[in-house]
Amino acid sequence: MENSLQSTWIGVDVAKRHWDVVVAGQTQVHHFPADQEGCQQLQQLLAQHQVTHACLEATGGYERMLADFLREQGIVVSIANPRQIRDFARVQGQLAKTDRLDALVIARYAVLMQPKKTKKPSENERKLGSLRTRRQQVSDALTREKNRLGTQHDDLVRQSIEEAIDFYQRQLEQLDQQIQQLLQADDQFRERSALLTSVPGVGATTAAALIAHLPELGSLNRGEASRLAGLAPINRDSGTLRGKRMIGGGRAVVRKMLYMPTLVATKHNRVIREHYQQLLQRGKAKMIALTACMRKLLLILNAMIKTNSTWNDPRET
Repeated sequence: MENSLQSTWIGVDVAKRHWDVVVAGQTQVHHFPADQEGCQQLQQLLAQHQVTHACLEATGGYERMLADFLREQGIVVSIANPRQIRDFARVQGQLAKTDRLDALVIARYAVLMQPKKTKKPSENERKLGSLRTRRQQVSDALTREKNRLGTQHDDLVRQSIEEAIDFYQRQLEQLDQQIQQLLQADDQFRERSALLTSVPGVGATTAAALIAHLPELGSLNRGEASRLAGLAPINRDSGTLRGKRMIGGGRAVVRKMLYMPTLVATKHNRVIREHYQQLLQRGKAKMIALTACMRKLLLILNAMIKTNSTWNDPRET
């Protein structure tokens, strides 16, 4: 087993300008600058304790340089979801939060939870992720400007907002073009995109988002795929919530991105449409039925990537 209990772990709290590192089983917190000099200093600590595994908290990209350096040193890197670390800290009774305390918590989390290895992304995967993240930022900004326009009556301010809307719309068009160019230039991206877009309801934008934000698609079992997207129903049999099932956790960006394609699929994809109608007939609320359809669509896509198969429903009209 790669993540054996005999492995020597370090837990690292990553910030913009520094790293706090704890060797599992110890209480001393080592402080390093987040630069090449810090890498050289950290290298001595790795050698001294014969470190084999490192657990880092995802920090929106600040962890990238450190993760690459650790992999170059032959260290297995696991990048953990910050929410999982916070939940673990609460279970451990650690309510205070500082960089030094976070590093100690991450080290304990690594040893007890044995997080899986995080695969190093290729250059194209990183570029696609960056483009998709920027696209989401621009899309959110565009939505905010449109909302402002609807409540603004001053002509000068409206003109300013309209100019901003035009700018963001051009940005979206440019980003979509760059994303599609990248998808077509990469053989694996192009093949995955073709498989995904063969499903009624899944367009090029959704395919690009899945490739960027759920690269594990096709290597997961049904439960893993649902949990990773935060679409697995979780029992809430406590107090007044007996019998209730809720979703949460996972990658919110994937869950958000699946909403509109699933809504389209309930009208134009026979498999999803029939599943949706059956749930409604059984008395399920529309949102619950739609969430179940999101999960079903994701599992279909996962199976297609796993078997390298395009959509093929002989009943489809």
